[in-house]
Amino acid sequence: MVISMPFVEKKKEGLVFKITVLPRSSKNMVAGIYGDTLKIKLTAPPVDGAANKMCINFLAKSLELPRSSVEIISGHSSRVKKIFLQNSTLTPENLEHILRNL
Repeated sequence: MVISMPFVEKKKEGLVFKITVLPRSSKNMVAGIYGDTLKIKLTAPPVDGAANKMCINFLAKSLELPRSSVEIISGHSSRVKKIFLQNSTLTPENLEHILRNL
């Protein structure tokens, strides 16, 4: 899968990017690009924050970051969310490489 993420923003404190979450999927996975977001499929339902929690866990594990470094900064009750990777040593290019190989 070819992933190009020109919408990843490098901030002094880390990286910011948008995702579109598809809850109640058959497995947790990165499913490519959807518009200007990264599409992520999650098995959790969108109930009581379960999908948000799984989203943070999935991204942290996939990017080999502590869960405390991954934060949803907007879109808590929406499919489209803005993610912040705090104090990440990842560059936008590293992030693309890791996600391409998931």
